[in-house]
Amino acid sequence: MDEIKKRIEQLNEKIEQLSTSERTRPIRIGLRVVWNLTLLFLFIIVTGFAFVSAVGAGYFASLVKDEHLQSKDEMLAQIYSYEETSEVYFANNIYIGKLRTDLERRETSLDQVSPLVVNAVLATEDEFFKEHGGIVPKAVLRGLLQDFLNTSTQTGGSTLTQQLIKNQILTNEVSYERKAREILLALRLEKFMSKDEILEAYLNIIPYGRSSSGRNIAGVETAARGIFGKSASELNLPQAAYIAGIPQAPFAYTPFTQYGQIKDINGLQPGIERMKVVLSRMLEVGYITDTEYKQAISYDITQDFREPEKLATDNYPWLTYELESRAKRIIAGILAEKDGIDPNRLDEEDNLLEKYMILADRDIRSSGYRIYSTIDKEMYDAMQEAAENFNYYGHTFTRTETDPESGEEYEVQIPVQVGGMLIENRTGRILSFVGGRDFDLSELNYATQAYRSNGSTMKPLLAYGPAMDYGIIGAGSPVVDVKFTLPGYEPSNYLVNEERGIMTVREALAHSQNLTALRLYDSIRDKRPVTYLEKLGFSKLVPVDYESLAISIGAMTVGTTVEENTNAFAAFANSGQFVDAYMIDKIVDIDGNIIFEHKSEAVDVYSAETAYMMTDALRDVLDYGTGARAKSLLKFSSDFAAKTGTSQNYRDVWLVGYNPNISLGLWMGYDDKKEPRSLYQFNNTYYQPSTRVNMLWANLMNAIYDVNPDLIGTSEQFTPPPGVVNASFCSISGLAPSDACTQAGLVNSDLFNRNFLPTKLDDSLIQSSTVMIDGKAYVALDSTPKEFVTENGIGLNPDFVEKMLGRLGGEPSKLLPNGSSLTEKVVSTAKLQPDSGKPSTVTVTLKGNSITWSKSNANDVIGYRVYDITNGDRKLVATIKDGQERQFTITLNSSYIVVAVDITGLESANSNTITTESTDDPTPPINPNPDLPGEEDGPSPDSGNGNGNGNGSGNGNGNSNGSGNGNGSGNDNNGNGNQNEDNIIEDIIDPN
Repeated sequence: MDEIKKRIEQLNEKIEQLSTSERTRPIRIGLRVVWNLTLLFLFIIVTGFAFVSAVGAGYFASLVKDEHLQSKDEMLAQIYSYEETSEVYFANNIYIGKLRTDLERRETSLDQVSPLVVNAVLATEDEFFKEHGGIVPKAVLRGLLQDFLNTSTQTGGSTLTQQLIKNQILTNEVSYERKAREILLALRLEKFMSKDEILEAYLNIIPYGRSSSGRNIAGVETAARGIFGKSASELNLPQAAYIAGIPQAPFAYTPFTQYGQIKDINGLQPGIERMKVVLSRMLEVGYITDTEYKQAISYDITQDFREPEKLATDNYPWLTYELESRAKRIIAGILAEKDGIDPNRLDEEDNLLEKYMILADRDIRSSGYRIYSTIDKEMYDAMQEAAENFNYYGHTFTRTETDPESGEEYEVQIPVQVGGMLIENRTGRILSFVGGRDFDLSELNYATQAYRSNGSTMKPLLAYGPAMDYGIIGAGSPVVDVKFTLPGYEPSNYLVNEERGIMTVREALAHSQNLTALRLYDSIRDKRPVTYLEKLGFSKLVPVDYESLAISIGAMTVGTTVEENTNAFAAFANSGQFVDAYMIDKIVDIDGNIIFEHKSEAVDVYSAETAYMMTDALRDVLDYGTGARAKSLLKFSSDFAAKTGTSQNYRDVWLVGYNPNISLGLWMGYDDKKEPRSLYQFNNTYYQPSTRVNMLWANLMNAIYDVNPDLIGTSEQFTPPPGVVNASFCSISGLAPSDACTQAGLVNSDLFNRNFLPTKLDDSLIQSSTVMIDGKAYVALDSTPKEFVTENGIGLNPDFVEKMLGRLGGEPSKLLPNGSSLTEKVVSTAKLQPDSGKPSTVTVTLKGNSITWSKSNANDVIGYRVYDITNGDRKLVATIKDGQERQFTITLNSSYIVVAVDITGLESANSNTITTESTDDPTPPINPNPDLPGEEDGPSPDSGNGNGNGNGSGNGNGNSNGSGNGNGSGNDNNGNGNQNEDNIIEDIIDPN
């Protein structure tokens, strides 16, 4: 001891010498500086940490300051909200069943779950679950740092408790506010529930991809049965590890496709690799031994997957999905209102709507609601049966596609789809609908969710209806069917070359003319008639629709649904008032409290006068127009009005019809986003598309009539309101009859709104002198030869012509086309720009005792003169006007020439000369070829066959100067018979 004590004293002396030595002074100073800097650095770190902690705490507090401090009962009620499923009902409290969902769940208890599954979940999802109080601070900070640095690797920091909160109380919204609320609620939940209770709840709610039926599944028991066909208590180690790994990426790791098929080896590999990761984590944590790990890692898990399983048939797939969707939207508004949020904001803010739709989805699956619909079961069943038994939809195409998950090819059928909607006019109740052809092929509800062009059914809603409301037209007013051209837009009628000129509103609607609707809409477009569609409930209008001209014939940017379109027509049946259609009558909670009950509200859209006049005009569609086939197939009589429609290239066909009680709308078309398809195919097998929609509409109407003849076949008639009167007007202008109009026999009468009777005197007619050129009437010039002029005819006032054609313009002569009933009484006043120079010469041909001649190639020829030049002088013997036959019977021993005459009075050069000579030999000429008929055996001049020179029409070959009995139409020079247009286009029901 003494020796040790002595050595310590020597060491102290040495240290003292060094501490006072000048040589060690710099070292001592450096050490003091380092020490002081270290103290300063530690001070800064502590202070900074305290500051950051304070800021973080303050920020956290600001994020959760509005969070309602839920009670234990409130939190537990939401955590265990997976127990009750809502039920749906037909009208009259007829039970349909529980709501169909795309998520299957079977509840279980923790003691019915294999410990292997529990250990696999804990090792993978929450290693410190049994120790933490709801959160793992280190994991939270790590997640925040990764998010702040935007690193590619995101390890996550949610405990099982936090995941339970996120799935059952909050949403999947990605925000710091949601994360802060999640942390706060997780800490609170740990105080109310034991670890076993939290774990059990978690295992019942977490998603596990798809089952062998292809349905989405949640809950460990559902996963065990849906993937392996056994209970969760019976799973072995590899199976437990496989299931525990799925929740990280459910649809990537699930072994089944959305069609219930087992994925190929490439599709299965991600799930197998994930299983191996879970097993590795279980080994690291100590839940399994190395031997168990090696055995499990080499296990062929694919041998345990269930074979694909078919679901039991659901009789009402479209109905249950539709009721569920509408109920969720209603409940979303109720939940928002409970939170102090105006429900109308959900229509304007997508994020807010998404949030409350998620909450409503959870609520409707857990609260045991009773949802009562307006759907009449017998009518619904009858419409489904009629639609299913219809054999004339059209051709079903097929295409091969590739599964995006497995890469496997499969065949897709592309049938003609259908959507139908039946609405009670006065209440807006949806009584029935047809959602589609085959729910297994397409789950889209084509009656309520498919947005399509509504074609010509738009015309009454947007062109004629508003124009009547504005007082522009009455039910029989004249409208203009003449082509026009705008930059990039050259519309036409269904028959491309058809221009009917001035025609009535009734005719235009009955035959569904495009040009009349476009021109009428253009005349009122400055009044923004698209606002009518707003009031009629069209939900997908965009700014460009308000400026578009083509929208008047159905060319909307997005389109409309069968429900919206049918609902709009019901306004005509309902005296101009729009009553929004609805399908859910009321929703009752599990305690019997009514939490929602629909209340109908009527919105004024059209005047009652307009509604009746439009209805009266649309009656004609069924009487003699494009809907006549449908009316002819009805087994009963009722006061129906209707409108047909097609979209461009026959991609859609429509028929919407109504009587005083109900409105039935029907649409047909292909639903192929990759390749737009026309219905105008295989018409010999399936009829014309417009015929098909007429037939099916009648079939559906007959089917529901059998169910409720009093409602569907009502004897009630549409009656005119006091403001509708019958008034006389000049049919060519729509104005009050003038003396000239009366003398011309052009006065007509039809329905008008009393407030908009025609009072201005007609000024459309003037006295005119005209000539005909190529079948068209033009104003004669001062120099036009009088023998070709029609004097003192009734013509159109040029100012009136300009007004009728409007800013869109068009060919004035088309206002009174050939064949129009008006051309018998009124001639055109169009002006022609004459050609320069004389008309071209014609060629004369002798046949028997007649001469015929070719048509002059000039564009301004008004007729021809025949001269006898036998004595060397030109003696006028005939004047042939345009439109008369180009032939003249001549005398023997004479010579003749023919000249063309133009509108300025100029004659062409003389034609070739034709000279005839007499003969005294009564013997008929000998036929030099006995195999050919003589002249008397050939076709007579009056029975030409239309394949030669002349004006005849027929089917055969030969020269023709007359009119044959066939269908060909010979031209003037080379008559090759053209088939009559009426025989080419057969069975056309709806031209637009």
